Amino acid sequence: MNIEYFIAKRIHFRQDRKNVSRPAVRIAILGIAIGLAVMLIAVNVVLGFKQEIRNKTIGFGGHVQITNFDSNNSYEMMPVTMTDSLKQVLKDIPGVNKIQPFCTKPGIIKTKDLFQGIVLKGAGQDFDWNFFKSNLLEGDILHYHPDSISNDAIISKDMAKVFKLKMGDQFFSYFIQDNIRARRFKVAGIYSTNFSEYDKLFMITDLRHIQQLNNWKDNQFSGYEILINDFDNLNTIQDEVYFKTAGVQLPDSSAYYVQSIREMNPQIFEWLDLLDFNVWVILFLMLAVAGFIMISGLLILILEKTSMIGILKSMGATNWSVRKVFLYHSLFLIGKGMLWGNLIGLSICALQYYFKIIPLDAVNYYTDAVPVLFNWSIIALLNAGTLAASLLMMIGPSYLITKILPAKIIRYE
Repeated sequence: MNIEYFIAKRIHFRQDRKNVSRPAVRIAILGIAIGLAVMLIAVNVVLGFKQEIRNKTIGFGGHVQITNFDSNNSYEMMPVTMTDSLKQVLKDIPGVNKIQPFCTKPGIIKTKDLFQGIVLKGAGQDFDWNFFKSNLLEGDILHYHPDSISNDAIISKDMAKVFKLKMGDQFFSYFIQDNIRARRFKVAGIYSTNFSEYDKLFMITDLRHIQQLNNWKDNQFSGYEILINDFDNLNTIQDEVYFKTAGVQLPDSSAYYVQSIREMNPQIFEWLDLLDFNVWVILFLMLAVAGFIMISGLLILILEKTSMIGILKSMGATNWSVRKVFLYHSLFLIGKGMLWGNLIGLSICALQYYFKIIPLDAVNYYTDAVPVLFNWSIIALLNAGTLAASLLMMIGPSYLITKILPAKIIRYE
C-alpha cells in the first residue's frame, strides 16, 4: 500500500469545517480554476483570430502564388503559361491540394455620381469557390460557360453600399491601357469578409474578360495560386515549388516568381505573430498567480498539520515521505482546480463558438464576433504544462517540512 497516498487522501477528503486551512484550500482550487480557464480562453481566442484573418488573406490570394518574374509589384502583371507536365509535377508535391490559374487587372468602377479604383480578379473553370461561398450574402457564385464569357460579377458589400448597387444592377468598369476600354457587368452576387482592405478592392468575374483586355491567349494568365492542406507546411511546400520551377524558362525568356502568402502580406502576418507574445505573457501571469495561491495554501496546510508531521516523523517517517503526503494532497487540489478550470474555460469558448455571444466591431477587428478555435492538442499540452508547473512549484514550499523537529512539536503539544 502507498501509505503517503492513503494519508493524503484522508486529509483531503475528510477535512473538518473547523479546519483553518479549509478556506485557503478553496481559494487555491479557485485560483487554479480561474487561471486555467483564462489561459484556455486566451489561447483558443488568439488561435481563432489568427485563423480567421489568415483564411481571409488566403481566400484572396492562395497559399503560394506563381507569377512572372518581371519586378512588377502591381496587379497589372506580365502573363505566364504552364505546361500540363509541370502542373502535374506541382500537384504531386505532398500537401498540395489544388492549383488554379487567376488573372488580375486594375480598373475603375464609375456610376453617374461616383467612381472608385478596384482590382478585377478573374476566376476560371477550376476556381475554388469555397471561400466566397462562405462569405456570400446575396446571389450565387459565377458559373463558367465554355462557349460564352459571362458578364456576371461578384462585388463586395462595401462596393454595393458606395455605388448603391443591388442584385441584378448593371454598371461599367473602365480600364486604362493604350486607350480606355470599358466593360459592362451585372451584379450576380454580393460578398462580405469584413476584411475592408480587400473588400473595397476586389471584384470577381470571368477571367476571360482580362485575357481579352490584355490580348492574351487562352493559356496565358497573371499567375497560378496553389492551395495546400496544412498551413504549417507553407514554407516547405513553397521551397518545393521554387525548386520545381527554378529551371523553367517562359516564352518571353523570363522566369517564374514564387511567393508565399506570408511574403505577399508581411505586415498582416507579422501583426498576427505579435499576438503569440501576448499569449505567452497571459500564460506566465496566470501560472504565477495560480502558483502563488497554491504555495500559500500549502504553507497554511503544513502549519496546520505540524502535529501530524511531528507524529509521523517520530514513528520513523522520513522527510521525503512526509513531503510526499503533502505533494499528493497538492495534486488533489490541482486536479480539482484543473477540472473546474477546463469546465469553465471550454464552456465559455463553446458558447462563443456556437452562439457568438461576444460581438466585435468588424471595421477594427475584421470579424463581427470573437473567433474561437479548438485545438485539442494545444489544450492537452496546456493542461499538462499547468499540472507539471504547479507540482514543481509545490516542491519548494514542501521543504519547510524538513525544518519541523518532532521533539519540539510533541513537547509543545
